Amino acid sequence: MTIAPVTYDAVVCGAGIAGIAAAYALADSGLKRVLIVDPGAPLSLTSDKSTECYRNWWPGPGDAMVALMNRSITLMEGHARNSANRFLMSRRGYLFATARPEMVETFEAQALEAESLGAGGLRHIGNGCGYQPAANEGFDSTLDGADLITERALIDEHFPYLNPETVAVLHARRCGSLSAQQMGMYLLEEARTKGVEFLTAAFSGVETFGGQVSGVRIDVDGTEQIIRSDTVVLSTGPYLKSSAALLGVDLPVVVEKHIKISLADPKGAVPRTAPLIIWTDPTDLPWSMEERAALMESEETHRLAETFPAGVHGRPVGAGNQVLMYWTYDCESSNAPVYPMEWDPFLPEITLRGMAVMVPGLRQYLDPMPKPYVDGGYYTKTPENRPLIGPLDVPGAFVCSAFSGFGIMASCASGELLAKHVTGGDLPSYAPAFNPARYKDPDYRELMENWNASGQL
Repeated sequence: MTIAPVTYDAVVCGAGIAGIAAAYALADSGLKRVLIVDPGAPLSLTSDKSTECYRNWWPGPGDAMVALMNRSITLMEGHARNSANRFLMSRRGYLFATARPEMVETFEAQALEAESLGAGGLRHIGNGCGYQPAANEGFDSTLDGADLITERALIDEHFPYLNPETVAVLHARRCGSLSAQQMGMYLLEEARTKGVEFLTAAFSGVETFGGQVSGVRIDVDGTEQIIRSDTVVLSTGPYLKSSAALLGVDLPVVVEKHIKISLADPKGAVPRTAPLIIWTDPTDLPWSMEERAALMESEETHRLAETFPAGVHGRPVGAGNQVLMYWTYDCESSNAPVYPMEWDPFLPEITLRGMAVMVPGLRQYLDPMPKPYVDGGYYTKTPENRPLIGPLDVPGAFVCSAFSGFGIMASCASGELLAKHVTGGDLPSYAPAFNPARYKDPDYRELMENWNASGQL
């Protein structure tokens, strides 16, 4: 395809969920000609590797992440209603579980912080305060905030699949799942009705006039072309650092491998109606005494007998019997992605065994372990794990990227915020928290030195 000799109001580089949502919002805000360029198919690099979940459950400092996510969830709910819930948005929540009594106080403190930041109130279930289970389907619910349950009988009643040693669960309610591919394609189709175009091409730089972006260079099948536009948006995912460097901009981002496994659960150890479940305790993998002794004898396998960090999580997915499982026990970062990806060969068994601590019914799949489906992508992260949305130092250049593991859930509000930056609209109160210019603020740099929460599961 050859670009017609026209001027585009904006060129969005990257056709992941962030780029598509940005292009949609730009067109929705009144821009007549918006072009998305990407060397691959839409939604094919990172956006199809996610947990496909959303939440307004975020720590501070400040309420910016909660506010951004609340806005994004509201926008997603609007799209779900307008599309007859084409992308299967649900509202089953995030369920944090623990077998450590001391975590009850931590759960309460986390919920009170979330409440103070705008995520909704904390409810102590019991003593007259009843628990309202999540609907199996759909996203319409008046519940937000979180339910803290410490009565064993109630835990057994509502979550009988959990480890019998579970002493408390914290159910965050304005959270759930969706089909990321379906939502992305819906937004792309809607964007196209507003005049957005897509071109298979690689971003290779910009042209400037008087220091302002005047054109965007792209590579189409080995031939460089220049697109006339005074606005370029970088939504290039794991290639953000290198694409920003083409503008002479150094962005403080790294990439991390994050791998997911999908396993058949024909015996229903994880009910199809379960929320995303997260085990908040450090975990010793379930081995027999003989297996543990054998693992300890080998330098290669010794680590499998050690205690793993908290955070293994998973959920049922699709209409069949698949269960998605994640465990970010190893988050090595680098400056650039490497494809094809490689991962710890023990990861599937480690993750399944970790999940089997939280959901003992999964132990029936340990020996022999069914063949899992393993896939993954890269999280693109800033030092404090917050996105970059706003103008860059080159006038006419913007960024809407660095969404770590929350690009799907943040995409709608992030695209809206990006469009306000481009068009000069009124910015919401949370805009400064994501503007790349924040790193030039001495007070912000001081705040980062004492940052103790990433929001990453």
